[in-house]
Amino acid sequence: MKSKLAAVIAMSLVLLTGCGDKEVSSSADNLPTVTTNQGEAPTIGAPTGTPPTTLVTKDIIVGTGAEALPTSTMTVHYTLMSWSNGALVESSWASGSPATFPLANVIVGWQQGIPGMKVGGRRLLVIPPDLGYGAQGGGPIGPNETLIFVVDAIGVA
Repeated sequence: MKSKLAAVIAMSLVLLTGCGDKEVSSSADNLPTVTTNQGEAPTIGAPTGTPPTTLVTKDIIVGTGAEALPTSTMTVHYTLMSWSNGALVESSWASGSPATFPLANVIVGWQQGIPGMKVGGRRLLVIPPDLGYGAQGGGPIGPNETLIFVVDAIGVA
């Protein structure tokens, strides 16, 4: 699992596309449900309907610790689900090891959706393809896939 996690993070580094100005929304009508069981892997309800076309962020648990900045190095637990079929793609919870990386080196959806999050928080990110892996997809992520991430912030440096 660690090699899968490393591959997803490495893919994020390789597949970064131009940041561009993208709208960030904090609400949508058909967002998947996410459990609030802090300190445990989240359960994500299957998505329904048409995925959002802009980045959607929603705090499931509001943290009280250090705040993530665009220049931060994050330590997180995350779960990734595909919108198109509701399949679990990857989870650092399953591997038993959180991921640590500079926020500037991951997909644009994370670069735009994580700043402002605080340690101890859980955030839902729904990332459209143009802010994720785009038309080419990569590894287990299909072309033009909308990504559903649930991110638990463990540390910010």
